[in-house]
Amino acid sequence: MPAKRPTKASSRPAKAKPCPICGKPSTALAKPFCSDRCRDVDLNRWLSGSYAIPGRTNEDEDND
Repeated sequence: MPAKRPTKASSRPAKAKPCPICGKPSTALAKPFCSDRCRDVDLNRWLSGSYAIPGRTNEDEDND
């Protein structure tokens, strides 16, 4: 019994996700970003504290 060939739909490369900073298609060298500039913008946002995970205030912890 011959092996099944993959269909055209399954042999297509996956569509590149857009850059999270500007929305352009990402590149392999800067993945998940489109360029070194967008990568640097993202790093600056992390280092400056623009990205933060919300937490409880100290008052909430004192009441326990």
